[in-house]
Amino acid sequence: MAEASALGNPAVSIVVPVKDEADNIGPLVEEIAAAMSQRWSFEVVYVNDGSADTTEQELTRLMAERRWLRQIKHARSCGQSAAVRTGVAASRAAIVVTLDGDGQNDPSFIPALVRSLEQGSPRCALVAGQRVGRASSRSKQFQSRVANGVRAAILRDGTRDTGCGLKAFRREVFLALPYFDGLHRFLPALVRRDGYEIGYVDVIDRPRRHGRSHYGMGNRLWIGILDLIGVWWLIRRRGRVPQISEVMGNG
Repeated sequence: MAEASALGNPAVSIVVPVKDEADNIGPLVEEIAAAMSQRWSFEVVYVNDGSADTTEQELTRLMAERRWLRQIKHARSCGQSAAVRTGVAASRAAIVVTLDGDGQNDPSFIPALVRSLEQGSPRCALVAGQRVGRASSRSKQFQSRVANGVRAAILRDGTRDTGCGLKAFRREVFLALPYFDGLHRFLPALVRRDGYEIGYVDVIDRPRRHGRSHYGMGNRLWIGILDLIGVWWLIRRRGRVPQISEVMGNG
């Protein structure tokens, strides 16, 4: 199995934000390892977002046998976007893959995402998973369709589904984006804003294995509307991206 060496940096960092997902961690870790086997050196960075269950203990147990598994812990829950950014900032690879920790994102699609990013043009900075065969409830699917339709109409980001957790991107590009809660739902629009290209890979959605979502809908509708307005403003206020070159003197 390809692994990150003790001294060198991995080729791919896989970031998994979790909150109270102890029962889903073991199976997902094994699936990630199988998907990455003999392909790239890698690390898996779990961000424990203030879990109150045995998530920390389960990750600690698994880390004892897997050198490529790491755990970063938030003292209290800060939300999914904050957890993703913490994981990306702690990653050691230039290419980062994200996926949700509930098992609905199938890790077997990770190689397709990474290959698409590697084989794309030099300006390709993000490859986004696009879910087909949604396994969530009808009400959640309806909410997602409405949200995606409104977002696409206003931001014109060319993306059918921004809610899929499966994404591969260049670490330096992500960390240069303006940070706010909800950032992970607007990555395509913000990456395009900075002049980069985006690729897409269809992925199969799966039912949640155990438990229930801990990043619930709550007041996401109203927060999402405010976020949408903010991202629209950021795009409109983006200046022309300068093309920079250094002029050398004759001395």
